[in-house]
Amino acid sequence: MGAANQADVKAAPWVLFERIETDERLAKILADQGYRGDLEVDLAAVYGVEFEIVAHQDKGFSVQPKRWVVERTGAWLENCRGLTRDYERLPENHQGMVYVAMIRLMLRRLENNCRRWKEKIA
Repeated sequence: MGAANQADVKAAPWVLFERIETDERLAKILADQGYRGDLEVDLAAVYGVEFEIVAHQDKGFSVQPKRWVVERTGAWLENCRGLTRDYERLPENHQGMVYVAMIRLMLRRLENNCRRWKEKIA
């Protein structure tokens, strides 16, 4: 790994290759146009992982359909008080906290859907 001031594009190969080797479920990676190049070819050739560059449709700001999912999920996790600071010593503990936060979010949505459904039939 490089220094903390290293650009994401330069550090991406080490991070991605380590992740791909430990997670066999990973089949597709979405990235910005800045990641176009050798990384795209290497991932497909060595690991058989599809690497898709999400292209911008227009000049200026526009919501990118696939990127929106990641940004929205990050915003939901930021609303969880336990995840605003990294208090955990082990990454596994932090991962568990993310799971708890997402389960809580899903349960809240299910509760709201059930309440609306009951109002419709009543």
